[in-house]
Amino acid sequence: MKPIALAISALALGVGGVAALEAQSSPPSKPGVVDVSRVAGGTYVADGSHSLVAWSVNHFGFNDYFGLFGDVEGTLTIDPANPSEAMVDVTVPVTSVAVVSEGLRDHLLRPGKDGAEPDFFGPEPEPARFVSRSVEVGPGGVTADVSGYLTMNGVTRPVDLYVRFTGAGTNPMNERATIGFEGRTTIQRSDFGIDYALPMVGDDVTLEITAAFEKQ
Repeated sequence: MKPIALAISALALGVGGVAALEAQSSPPSKPGVVDVSRVAGGTYVADGSHSLVAWSVNHFGFNDYFGLFGDVEGTLTIDPANPSEAMVDVTVPVTSVAVVSEGLRDHLLRPGKDGAEPDFFGPEPEPARFVSRSVEVGPGGVTADVSGYLTMNGVTRPVDLYVRFTGAGTNPMNERATIGFEGRTTIQRSDFGIDYALPMVGDDVTLEITAAFEKQ
């Protein structure tokens, strides 16, 4: 073979080898993509294993303290042609509250002393529940302002959530169509009858939600 032909062959082999190596080393694409065209209409059920509500509250003006609620249950009904008609109804068991201090968790769920009202939720609190009443979708369909009612500690108040669509696709573990969202809002705990240690411990509680819903 002539020298030029040998050089071209070697170059072709080299390029092919590099391409093959790159294909092998490239990570697989994620099944969930921020693409509203991939959202299938219908009723979805919350994936309780991968949905949670994080909360933070200021502690004596020194720092913010954090905790979590999990085991979210509920439904989301959505029509991609009319996203403003979407409806969500979810419940969050207050007894799922998780903090790094076992002593604080006990305080959050313990009964009141000598028959008095508990400082926080008490030992058998009803689940918190959020039911939407309106959805205002932002430009591009990726964000929305969701208004609804939050019931917690036996009190129902209007709450507005800022929500961001975070992905849609097929869950490879169960082959179900899945969509994800993140949301954020701030509530006053005193509005829900939780006024222990006010004002030294903050009244404003920031809630950050991350949720996955699977189509049934």
